[in-house]
Amino acid sequence: MSVINISLPTTTKNDLNQTLDEDEDINMLEDTEQGPTDANSSNSANKRTTANSVVVVPGELITEDPTWMRGHGTYYLNDKTYSSVAGTILKVNKLLSVIPFKGRYSPETGDHIIGRVVDCGNKRWRLQIGAEHDAVLMLGSVNLPGGVLRRKNESDELQMRFFLKEGDLLNAEVQTVFNDGAASLHTRSLKYGKLRNGNLCVVPSSLIVRAKNHSHDLPGGVSVILGVNGFCWVYKTNYGQLGSSSQNGAGGNLGALEAGIKSATSGGGYKPGAASVSITRLEQESSWDIYSDKNDEISPALKETISRYKNCLLALSHCNIGIDETRLVAAYEISLGYGDVNSLVSDEVKEAIGEQLITAEKMRG
Repeated sequence: MSVINISLPTTTKNDLNQTLDEDEDINMLEDTEQGPTDANSSNSANKRTTANSVVVVPGELITEDPTWMRGHGTYYLNDKTYSSVAGTILKVNKLLSVIPFKGRYSPETGDHIIGRVVDCGNKRWRLQIGAEHDAVLMLGSVNLPGGVLRRKNESDELQMRFFLKEGDLLNAEVQTVFNDGAASLHTRSLKYGKLRNGNLCVVPSSLIVRAKNHSHDLPGGVSVILGVNGFCWVYKTNYGQLGSSSQNGAGGNLGALEAGIKSATSGGGYKPGAASVSITRLEQESSWDIYSDKNDEISPALKETISRYKNCLLALSHCNIGIDETRLVAAYEISLGYGDVNSLVSDEVKEAIGEQLITAEKMRG
């Protein structure tokens, strides 16, 4: 059976092969021509680099060197490596991959994502995360009331819909990726759990800039979770709580813990266990609030601020600009000059915000 191959005649293949040959192993290329619209322009994780931002189309020859390993977005034919998608070439040591401009989210271990519960089955929940397959959240991978070390019994299985039911939104971390591309999630941390007091905004996953932390507190009393899968949650900031896990309601217990430590240390030396609330008790009590369905009271001004941040996310997505905390805050400040939040829904305003943001980044070098 013959294979039909469609390739575009190019004059830069020798230059590309020379670039790939010269850049050995962990030598990283500095992408000086990469504009602010590239979603991969953030701090590179591990040893990743794009081969001079070479753009390839499906069926285009990448390299004739058989020593390169073939990753996602490539295929092998007649001792040559071709691109199967339209995107940019990504090189990690001797592994060649092509990152598509647009497409479904591909889970990776350690990703901070947001998902929606679509089914509650036998000791597991099934979540929609924008990937080819739904993710799985096992009953043993969540914090239940009573402590993280408590064994899950039959009563917990019968009350699964009391904790998470169809339609609920939650943020979690990718624990394992199976061979078929499906992901297994976990919420064994206070910064993960059911989401409340906010609004969901869905953008292309390729625009989310990968960073060490995807939960940020923004100006105006608003916080945001930039899910790697493109699901972004803009919500009310609860001050005085533990880190970025303000939606989980652990602040009051944390204040009691700090007060107990201060009272114990004020009269003399520190005594272990002298605090009024232990860390174990703190996590046990806070886990009750993780699965609460009741939203806090939000003022109209704060609702408008949340809507403005959401429209800024949509504006960045409309202009194909990589989304991170810095650009989101800059877009928010630019949007304040357009007055009412209702004016931000038009395409002209979105393009104007994107142009001003790009111009400001060029002026800063």
